[in-house]
Amino acid sequence: MQDILEQLEKKRAAARLGGGQKRIDAQHAKGKLTARERIEVLLDEGTFEEWDMFVEHRCTDFGMDGDKIPGDGVVTGYGMINGRLVFVFSQDFTVLGGSLSETHAEKICKVMDQAMKVGAPVIGLNDSGGARIQEGVAALGGYADVFQRNVMASGVVPQISMIMGPSAGGAVYSPALTDFIFMVKDTSYMFVTGPDVVKTVTHEEVTAEELGGAVTHTTKSGVADMAFENDVEALLMLRRLYNYLPLNNREKAPVRKSGDPTDRLDMSLDTLVPENPNKAYDMKELIVKTVDDGDFFELQPDYAKNILIGFARMDGQTVGIVANQPLVLAGCLDIKSSIKAARFVRFCDAFNIPVITFVDVPGFMPGTSQEFGGIIKHGAKLLYAYAECTVPKITVITRKAYGGAYDVMASKHLRGDVNFSWPNAEIAVMGAKGAVEIIFREDKGDPEKLAAKEAEYKARFANPFVAGARGFIDDVIQPHETRKRIARSLVMLKDKKIENPWRKHGNIPL
Repeated sequence: MQDILEQLEKKRAAARLGGGQKRIDAQHAKGKLTARERIEVLLDEGTFEEWDMFVEHRCTDFGMDGDKIPGDGVVTGYGMINGRLVFVFSQDFTVLGGSLSETHAEKICKVMDQAMKVGAPVIGLNDSGGARIQEGVAALGGYADVFQRNVMASGVVPQISMIMGPSAGGAVYSPALTDFIFMVKDTSYMFVTGPDVVKTVTHEEVTAEELGGAVTHTTKSGVADMAFENDVEALLMLRRLYNYLPLNNREKAPVRKSGDPTDRLDMSLDTLVPENPNKAYDMKELIVKTVDDGDFFELQPDYAKNILIGFARMDGQTVGIVANQPLVLAGCLDIKSSIKAARFVRFCDAFNIPVITFVDVPGFMPGTSQEFGGIIKHGAKLLYAYAECTVPKITVITRKAYGGAYDVMASKHLRGDVNFSWPNAEIAVMGAKGAVEIIFREDKGDPEKLAAKEAEYKARFANPFVAGARGFIDDVIQPHETRKRIARSLVMLKDKKIENPWRKHGNIPL
């Protein structure tokens, strides 16, 4: 028996060593943790249960039969984050560059299948050179097996990808199918084709960092949600995000009570919106002053900044926040912001997270680049997301809600449950000046007459009471009581039940 135990321990030691000390040192020299060190930081201490430690690849081509390392380049299993179950796979770059073989993929598929059975999230720590070339189509088949599971798990259990090294070619599509993607600055990158192929095909000179680095994907492409300075910071922030999420689509998100009273008033909000309707203000200030303890976990903070999205808590309950940002492009909706917000709303709807929408929107962004880029179809994605959404929806119009953008931003017409407005809000087809110039175009040569008509239009329409008279606004509230009124509405909506008509699935305007 002793011999067997010693043999077992030797095998375990070999698996833990991965590609060997030299390669581990090289990983550390790049400022990266190893696959196992990452799991130690991510999970609660002593909770990791590893699976398939002894799995080896089955390839015999190109001398591969003599190059077998237990675990085959990925560490898989499950553990806890703040006492809540999570499945995890962590690719090991020290083993054949973390390349994905048939057996490597089987290990990932096994934990994903188990996560679906028990209803727990999956976190992937990606650090891989791509498909293992020696295995050819078997490796590609392995990728497709993972993709299929990503799609089946979508909307059933949360899936989070952490890019902690290279992710190229087919490897990028598994993270792309997951709910959130985090990256690490300077050490991680994602692209379908690398700099060399780009140079050959398009003759463009570009570095890996410029083409698919963390800054590129969090500011230009919107592929990734957040970028962090190093592995440890990224993993700790991932733990923080995890605290907002339910384990699966049949559960509610965890409630974490705070000492912040739900009836807390904030008088400073009464002066947040400037007197001048063309002057900007920071919508983030309203969010921070409304939610529990001023704690707002913003997602995609550096992409499509004219809209804000993220998680917060109200009376301990997780909520998703969507808000126009007047500081950027006057809070207009454009292609990027519509897609950013639509995807977030759909995530919240899939996982029973109420959506709070703060509205200050002058309309959709005009211009040829927007029209040629398909703003009609992309703007419709946000409209579709809100209309299909069945979780509690609470909307607060702070200043402007003009035109079709008023409809799109969780209006009463899209089954908004509670729609509030601040007293100075304007709900109209367009601003007074533009409206008057169209209605009274024959008086264009008479500025005084136009000014009088504009003042008349403002008095008649530039307020929330026309919408209130039709029941499109449930109440006009004082800004300082925003938190209290939202909290009360959430309590009322706690047991909301509404179902969409049966269908295989809708056809969102992709």
